[in-house]
Amino acid sequence: MEIATIGFTRTSAQHFFERLTAARVQRVVDVRLHNESQLAGFAKQEDLAYFLETICGITYDHDIRLAPTEELLQDYRRDKDWGRYADTFMGLMRRRSVAEVLDRDLFTRKTALLCSEAAAEQCHRRLVAEMLSQAWGASVEHL
Repeated sequence: MEIATIGFTRTSAQHFFERLTAARVQRVVDVRLHNESQLAGFAKQEDLAYFLETICGITYDHDIRLAPTEELLQDYRRDKDWGRYADTFMGLMRRRSVAEVLDRDLFTRKTALLCSEAAAEQCHRRLVAEMLSQAWGASVEHL
């Protein structure tokens, strides 16, 4: 089982889609709470699903169970305390029993977790990928 992570800010559409194709990703799971923002450009929900399928033959899903709450996002934007955010977010993932309730069969095809952050270091997609890696023995690659 292979899980990748990818962000779309600070990159061109060409580079974004080329990274997914080169990594042989077959499915993208959008882990953003809000995926319809005008600032998302090519990564707005409906556009992204179309582009992924048309350009790369990749399926698209949006799963807000893997997203932070609005309150958690607001707290992090206010205090920028990554350690507190990560701890609180992981507590949320445990309360949601994410590793148990996700359809593991959908992850048998290489899946990329998508969020807006350019780098995975301080993004919740990395935390989700690491949790699934630990629970399921999946390998993780940050694109």
